[in-house]
Amino acid sequence: MNQAPPRPHDPLGWCLLLTLAYFGLTLIRLDIPTQPFFDEVHYLPAARALLELSEPLNREHPLLGKQFIALGIWLFGDNAFGWRIFSALAGSVALLAAMRAFWLASCDRFATIVFGMLLATGFHLFVHSRIAMLDIYMVAFCMIALWQFAGAIREPEKGRWRLALSGIALGLAMGSKWNALIFAAVPGITFLIIRLQSRGLFDLFSKRGAPVPGVGLPEAALWLGLVPLAVYAATFVPAFFYKVDPLTPGGLIAFQQTILDLQQSVKGAHPYQSDWFDWIINRRAIWYLYEPIDGAQRGVMLIGNPLTMLLGFPAVIWCAFTGLFKGRRDAAGVAILFAVTFGFWIVAAKPVQFYYHYFLPSCFLLAALALALSEFWKHGRKWVCWLVISGSVAMFAYYFPVLSAAPLGGADAFNNWAWFDSWI
Repeated sequence: MNQAPPRPHDPLGWCLLLTLAYFGLTLIRLDIPTQPFFDEVHYLPAARALLELSEPLNREHPLLGKQFIALGIWLFGDNAFGWRIFSALAGSVALLAAMRAFWLASCDRFATIVFGMLLATGFHLFVHSRIAMLDIYMVAFCMIALWQFAGAIREPEKGRWRLALSGIALGLAMGSKWNALIFAAVPGITFLIIRLQSRGLFDLFSKRGAPVPGVGLPEAALWLGLVPLAVYAATFVPAFFYKVDPLTPGGLIAFQQTILDLQQSVKGAHPYQSDWFDWIINRRAIWYLYEPIDGAQRGVMLIGNPLTMLLGFPAVIWCAFTGLFKGRRDAAGVAILFAVTFGFWIVAAKPVQFYYHYFLPSCFLLAALALALSEFWKHGRKWVCWLVISGSVAMFAYYFPVLSAAPLGGADAFNNWAWFDSWI
């Protein structure tokens, strides 16, 4: 008799261990600086206004991320720890959810663990886990949505409730920041395409076949289309109770136009703005903080990990090739997610863009790198894997002082990390 194919062992324990270690790192100097820095100056007043239900502030973004900041203030006080603790939690959840989604999509134990390490040391996730901005909540809910959607396909006996959870997470991602809008369409379109491939056009509404047997197209449209929109609308409930200029039921849709207009209204040049081609080559850094504060010269620098950001783009191309010509659905999925979330910024009608807009695409770029490294591992070139993994960790350790607002040597200490003029 033929032996059953080996069944990979779920690396859940490693995922949890890595997540706990990551959360511990985010807590180091989480309350430093003690004053608001970078875009916290926009979101903290809006969060306080939500707590007081006084008036709408920072109307160019939805409310959910600011609600989490407000919750932190309510629970832990209006201080630096209260502002940022839910960012640290959201970043840790994002890391865990991303690994779980990757595992369910690939069933590759080695690549899943490597992906977690690359993501944790990739700079984007860590910096945004330690600042009261909206991006970390958007990314966390995007990863949860992917986790549940991949789980629905991998475990169809749980498909219905996993699709429902995925739809809820998509709505919460959009309610955190509009950067998730293009991403939110991916699960529903993916379901439609796979069902079309499985059953054909004339049996499209059958409940049989991939991706989730037993769930028909109308039900999938409910979970992945209507539920996200309903959840997104529900995130605006606090705005109906402002003392000044409250939202009205009839004004909810019109308010979306207000958000859009405000998003497109910033057209003046900014010293830290960048373009999509800068992001690919890791060319433009942003110093979220660089000043004497809390008794020392401190800095917080946003740039991608100098090693993995550059290696990741060729890995995305490899994933696209492997998915297209060799039928690797995990590789194809990663390439598509990168192309959609990155391509959006090439055509987006947002006049001024910044490197932090690359946060979500960079997660899929690192997923592509993890899949590519797994191929090296399987073909006996383990030294390549160890070199990249240890290099990523070493870069993270070297940059840790300017990722975590550590005391620096002096006013010109930035030269230790700003290797190029465009990183200043």
